[in-house]
Amino acid sequence: MSWRDLMCGELRGADVGRRVTVAGWADTRRDHGGLVFVDLRDHTGKVQLVVNPERAAAAAETAKEVRNEFVLQAVGEVVARAPEAVNPNLPTGEVEVQVDELRILSRSTPLPFQLDEENVEETLRLRYRWLDMRRDRMQRNLRLAHTAIAGIRRTMDGLGFVDVWTPSMTRGTPEGARDFLVPVRLQPGRFFALAQSPQLFKQLCMVGGIDRYYQIATCWRDEDLRADRQFEFRQLDFEMAFVEMQDVLDVMEAAVVGAFEAAGVESPPRPFPHLSYDEAMAKYGSDKPDLRFGLGIEEATDVTRGSEFGVFANAEVVRYLVAPKAFSRGELARLEELAKEWGAKGLAYLVFDESGDVRSPIAKFLSERELDAFRAEPGTTVLFGAGDAETVAHVLGLLRLHLARELELGGGGDLFHWIVEFPLFKRDEETGAWTFMHHPFTAPAPGSESWDEHEPGGVRGQHYDLVWNGWELGSGSIRIHDVAVQERVFRTIGMTDEEARAKFGYLLDALATGAPPHGGFAMGIERFVALLADEPDIRQIVAFPKVSSGSDPLTGAPTPIPETVLRELGIQALPQDSLKPRANSGR
Repeated sequence: MSWRDLMCGELRGADVGRRVTVAGWADTRRDHGGLVFVDLRDHTGKVQLVVNPERAAAAAETAKEVRNEFVLQAVGEVVARAPEAVNPNLPTGEVEVQVDELRILSRSTPLPFQLDEENVEETLRLRYRWLDMRRDRMQRNLRLAHTAIAGIRRTMDGLGFVDVWTPSMTRGTPEGARDFLVPVRLQPGRFFALAQSPQLFKQLCMVGGIDRYYQIATCWRDEDLRADRQFEFRQLDFEMAFVEMQDVLDVMEAAVVGAFEAAGVESPPRPFPHLSYDEAMAKYGSDKPDLRFGLGIEEATDVTRGSEFGVFANAEVVRYLVAPKAFSRGELARLEELAKEWGAKGLAYLVFDESGDVRSPIAKFLSERELDAFRAEPGTTVLFGAGDAETVAHVLGLLRLHLARELELGGGGDLFHWIVEFPLFKRDEETGAWTFMHHPFTAPAPGSESWDEHEPGGVRGQHYDLVWNGWELGSGSIRIHDVAVQERVFRTIGMTDEEARAKFGYLLDALATGAPPHGGFAMGIERFVALLADEPDIRQIVAFPKVSSGSDPLTGAPTPIPETVLRELGIQALPQDSLKPRANSGR
């Protein structure tokens, strides 16, 4: 017996007269005083079943029992609908199936929500995710993810990459987030870490002569969840030997285009433009700027040296942006509150009304030279940031995004670009010690292999990020292949040679036995597909996601573990109130 010989959404006018067997879910049922109409649905679409008691009495009796989401099988003849009954909104709207046989394969209890119901609480949808997955939105998104990944795989295979599976259970490495730990029953007190990325394994593949490695890797990071972050995620992970930065970027761009083409979406033009880290931070206040709108940050430090306005005169940097609106006092007060929440001490401004006159409490402190430098078009507002460079960039960068949303400045389309020329090191926000900007395996820029290990702030790295419409899709770098340079990096971030040997001895040994120059990239699959699907967060393209608390509404996980199991693993669970929270370092 065949459950079906055609999908519900495949029937067309050319099938009229054909006898078919279809199966799926009852989307709606309508009883018209004897005639029963059932819209039968599967992932391809819907087809209308007509059950006529004069044609099939037994089927008509069965149809009386049908309710929404019952699973049905129907056998019958495809017929053309009457002209007035044609539904132009359905691909199958010209035809219907006159049912001869109808079977109920599975019944459904009353649903916690209707599939076409709007504004269903997300936790409820995730608790009954199997129902949520029947909706067109989830069907479309999950199938789009498959299609995009298939396009990426075809691209990588065509470029000669080898799909190599690497371990999920490994030793913890410094990736910028906490590890998920796996206890080992055979070695109590010892733990594996779930891989935050296959970083060192893919480098070892290069040392091992694989030359071009890739995989769609599953990774784990114990971080606070948000719109673009889950505990577990997938990434396109690849590594190449004997390459320079542009070689890696070319492959990543090809993979993006391959996914777009597979999805039937117009591909972004190549090559993707480049923007240096310093330029991005100065011009947009972010290392992942959205370039679909202007509103760039302008420099005002030099022109305000010696200003009679002390806030400007005494600031490390003064910068500003010009909003295309003359804000009211109330609107400016709200913007200042936001700026203070982001770390500013205030928000100075110059409002140019429709006649071009300036309105501002600071105007009387500014010289004609300063006012001329800041003069903008009528009907605009100049908003200033003054202070240390990092805070000013942060505040004006967030203000820029806020104004773009409020004033609807964002352009359409898809804009990809690269951020390059990152610093190799940065100061740790908590300790003030030097740490890595990306990860400790990124190579310094050519010619910068020697640096002052106590003051490495000026060293640039061969690190690059891919940004799509203000979302960071992923990062990569040219790696260190010289063991002496790798040891210098470890010392710079505060590791003794003994600590480096204890944590990364296997990497140092590999680098010391003939490591080729190599580099690679990792792109978050869920972030990429969410943008491709025009979804606001990645939960809408993940089959079974967690919520912001870290819980799984579907299974109820995480759950307590019996004491006997913990004892066998050599673990003691402490009372919740004895645990001190530790700040999440993020990615």
